[in-house]
Amino acid sequence: MPVDSANLPTSLLLNGREYAYAAIQQYPAQLDGPVNGYEAKVLDFIRQWLNGTQEFSLTTSGSTGPPSPIVLRRRQLEASASRTADFFGLGPGDRALVCLNCEYIGGMMMLVRGLERNMHLTIVEPHANPFAHVAAEAEFDFSAFVPLQLKAVLATGHAPRLNRLKCLLVGGAPADATLQQELQPLTVPVWLTYGMTETCSHVALRRLNGPQATTAFRVLPGIAAGQDERGCLTLRGDVTDDQLIITNDVVNLLDAHTFEWLGRADFVINSGGVKVPAEKVELVLDVALAEIGAARRCFVAGRPDERLGQTVTAFIEGPALSAAVEEQLQSLLAARLGRYEQPRQLVYVPEFQVTATGKLNRAATLRGL
Repeated sequence: MPVDSANLPTSLLLNGREYAYAAIQQYPAQLDGPVNGYEAKVLDFIRQWLNGTQEFSLTTSGSTGPPSPIVLRRRQLEASASRTADFFGLGPGDRALVCLNCEYIGGMMMLVRGLERNMHLTIVEPHANPFAHVAAEAEFDFSAFVPLQLKAVLATGHAPRLNRLKCLLVGGAPADATLQQELQPLTVPVWLTYGMTETCSHVALRRLNGPQATTAFRVLPGIAAGQDERGCLTLRGDVTDDQLIITNDVVNLLDAHTFEWLGRADFVINSGGVKVPAEKVELVLDVALAEIGAARRCFVAGRPDERLGQTVTAFIEGPALSAAVEEQLQSLLAARLGRYEQPRQLVYVPEFQVTATGKLNRAATLRGL
């Protein structure tokens, strides 16, 4: 059924321009003035939603494999929006800043939540610092950032604006140790999300700051979580169209509702017959870099080796560390990692490749070396 637009605010803001919902429903005929390609895609999705379209085609992000097409049903998107809005108490009149890419599930679901709960939407194209592209006096109640955006916002002194939100989501990529440390002074509750396109964005949340901060994710009500024989997380619920989703994420399932994320099964390095979880080493590397004052993006992967099959290798973004600093780093890694987990080589990469949603693209980065 079409959305009853009488319950919506009269308009939204997209890249600083006001669009009336009545005109969007008739898009493109009823809009005055030109729109760019991104704006056209956003307006077309909103038109389809307002007019009751039942299925939506989009593409997975491609962070762990080739981007692939997927069709999601309206009822799945509605269920996801309702669950998130209920959890955070979002409703009519709340103001949402939509700064994720709306061509992918994270940004799309920000639109759906706003439309379903009659929120006022301010939409900007994805930028490193979204606040640089909205009015200085604009106030918001709810938003979702990728870690890169959140870092940029904090670096440019916008913490007071964040603190006026009811809640803030961060997702699409891991929140590294440096970012988590920077979040601690914030009073706004910041939640790390866990989810994917197949689950209509997040199905589990982990509090990152304040006295309720935790290392474990908790699935939202109505989502069934389990494990397969590999120890990987499985998910089922209305957001998956009641289909069982088998992930490649190895977890420690603490109970039926709570899990600790350990890493991806396909990121295991086999070095001389010893299986090394790359993301465990990444976490230690990330913390060590921050401790020696050299915080930057990094990841760990296996490199082909004639004798061992693969060697554990650390890839660090930016210029090479000085010999003295590198020695400090190696000492910390040796103290905190097992013999076979320690990177045998540090490789410096001028700039990592990322996906369209800003996630680190390990495969593309490695191909470019």
